[in-house]
Amino acid sequence: MFSPQASSHQPAKPQSARERQLLWPGQLQRNWVKSHREGGGGPVNNAGVGLVGPLEGLSLATMQRVFDTNFFGAVRLVKAVLPGMKRRRQGHIVVVSSVMGLQDPFPLDPQNHHPDPKSRLPPSLSGVVFNDVYAASKFALEGFFESLAIQLLQFNIFISLVEPGPVGTAFEEKLLEQVSAAQFPGADPDTLHYFRDLYLPASRELFRSLGQSPQDVAQAIVKVISSARPPLRLQTNARYSALTALKAADPSGRLYVWSAHRLLFRWPGLLIRALRCLACGCFPSRVLPG
Repeated sequence: MFSPQASSHQPAKPQSARERQLLWPGQLQRNWVKSHREGGGGPVNNAGVGLVGPLEGLSLATMQRVFDTNFFGAVRLVKAVLPGMKRRRQGHIVVVSSVMGLQDPFPLDPQNHHPDPKSRLPPSLSGVVFNDVYAASKFALEGFFESLAIQLLQFNIFISLVEPGPVGTAFEEKLLEQVSAAQFPGADPDTLHYFRDLYLPASRELFRSLGQSPQDVAQAIVKVISSARPPLRLQTNARYSALTALKAADPSGRLYVWSAHRLLFRWPGLLIRALRCLACGCFPSRVLPG
């Protein structure tokens, strides 16, 4: 759900014309690829859908549609443009991923890459939980393009994964309202309680406190495109900039699981109050790396 891309819940909405163009090659896609091959440059992949809710209440068909758009849609696009880029031995592929493809239990101080004791709360916590399938599709993107980046560097082709956190839009607020009233057949009462009474309030506060605007994310994409030495990853929100360092510091993953569980299920009031503190301006809430 942390994305400037389209989001949906069970049942998934029909794909837009733009998504169909990416998923099922047609004349429009062939024309675009032909133009790209002749004119050079590189693609920016921003097609995607979200999925939120208890896993038991989501159908496999819906999960597959999320992967078909978020992961295989990007794969199809890259396969279409890669031959021309390799022949020219230059290019830059920009992919809009998400911090949910990494997971971060703490907002970090971008200056020292250590947890900030003043804001010790998990900005991605209420986004990862109950977003299992969406997060998995972003993990797939991260692994695929990180692996591909090594090979393509030999052809002077760069890959950049732009990783937004929460992006505040009217659409996201409407989505939260819809899923709060949605029925999830197969989900047990306890799980529905956690989803509606813990996750949804925390998610609303998260978007209020840390949500960036689509313009912020667009500026980050422009920055990556114009970079002389494009990075493999760029988090658009500075609170996530040391995320990979934290994962390396705790390869077992126990710190993330333990702290995320405690904050959401044992101390939800603390989590909400901390997020509200961010929203009121006590700490910087809408930031972009300089």
